[in-house]
Amino acid sequence: MLQSLADYVCEIIKPETGLNPVVESSGQSGWIVLDYGYVVVHLLSPEMREYYDLEGLWHNAKTVLSVQ
Repeated sequence: MLQSLADYVCEIIKPETGLNPVVESSGQSGWIVLDYGYVVVHLLSPEMREYYDLEGLWHNAKTVLSVQ
């Protein structure tokens, strides 16, 4: 499912910006990073979200967009 989400994000962003991301990892790892240079997209499985608790780590940072 994560790989499908990553593919969809890339499919939508490419026509709008002409950019291809640097892709780190795969859907099987539970965490995919799409690095567009000025924006980094993190796609995490529920297990990885809980384990790494990025929201807790960055709790003082300003939230620009959160999609769940």
